[in-house]
Amino acid sequence: MPDINLTCRDCGKPFDFTERDQEFYAEKGWQNQPTRCRDCAKARKADVNGGARGADRQMYPAVCSDCGKSTTVPFEPKEDRPVRCMDCFKASKG
Repeated sequence: MPDINLTCRDCGKPFDFTERDQEFYAEKGWQNQPTRCRDCAKARKADVNGGARGADRQMYPAVCSDCGKSTTVPFEPKEDRPVRCMDCFKASKG
């Protein structure tokens, strides 16, 4: 596979979708080519995972259904659904 030259949708700069990158995408089963250069992709990921949006997110107090510890969650808890603290949530995911 030859390298593919793409243009970043955010900054407009050209970047290469290398043969190695293409192999990685194929291993993951991803069918679409990247639309952002590495720098813009990293910035976007940081923004989505706790950047400006994460700082503005409303958090709600809750009590963990598993261990009873006080915690905060990014959704309004409801009586009919269990709420877990981060430790219990991670443990439940294995």
